[in-house]
Parts: sequence; structure tokens; C-alpha cells
Amino acid sequence: MEEEYKEYLEQAAEQKNEIESTFKRIKKKNPRNLDDVFHDLHEETFEKVDCLNCGNCCKTTSPIFRDVDIKRIAKKLKMPIASFEKNYLRKDEEEDWVLQVSPCAFLNEDNSCHIYDFRPQACREYPHTDRKKMSQILLLTQKNAEVCPAVAKISLEVVKKFT
Repeated sequence: MEEEYKEYLEQAAEQKNEIESTFKRIKKKNPRNLDDVFHDLHEETFEKVDCLNCGNCCKTTSPIFRDVDIKRIAKKLKMPIASFEKNYLRKDEEEDWVLQVSPCAFLNEDNSCHIYDFRPQACREYPHTDRKKMSQILLLTQKNAEVCPAVAKISLEVVKKFT
């Protein structure tokens, strides 16, 4: 991971309480421009942050695999669904299908994804900072700021804009 990315994560960790309190305040007020602020920061941040220079999400967390994801990936890998589940997945505490191990078995050494073109929906949508109704996922965003340098940077900027 690039040094600059580590710094974003460290800064977000140092300001964790401030991010949490700001996000709580934002959730209560639900400002009309919240999505625009997040989306603008998302675009700005991802002009500078390259996921292939990080891969921390794939190294430390697991997406949820929906049934449709499992069927699609198993088919593309030319595996029976049961074999795919047995070899790669497990049920978590909430009975969701997640990866058995971290880092992700499909993560290549260069941080690219072996199944990128048919990856799970959760991976396609990550880190969720360009979604509509951001006020509904501020807790998730706060958690993602602990893993993703881009989300850490975006969160820090949101705090500046709403303080």
C-alpha cells in the first residue's frame, strides 16, 4: 500500500470519534446536499487513489455473495455451485455467504481481481461512496473508512465540510 494511503487510514483512525459524531449529526439533519458532497468527493478522491495500489479491502474483508453472484461466478469458473461454495465460501453469523479466508482467493499479486468481470455485486459497488441516500449508510461508510484509504479521505473531507 502506498504511504499516502496509509496516512489517510491513520488520520481517519486518529479522528474516528470526530467522524462518528459528525456522521451522527449528519444523519439527524439529513442535509439535502449530502449525496452531492459525497459524490463530488468520491470523484475527486478516485482521480488520485488507485485501488490497484492498495487492495486492502480484498486483503482484509469479505463481500457478501448473493445467490445470483454465486451462480454467475460458479458458471464462469465452470464449477458446480456446491463445489464453489465448499471451496471458497462459508456462512457468517447472519447466515450470509462470505469468503472462507482473507485475503480473497481471487486477488492476484498485483492487486487485480481474477474474477473482476463477474465479481459479486458487493465488490462492484464498493466502497459505496457514490450511492444515493448516503445518510442511510453512514455507519457502513464509517466502518469502510477503517479499511479503504479512499473512504478515509472522503470521510475526513466530509467532516471538514459539515463542521
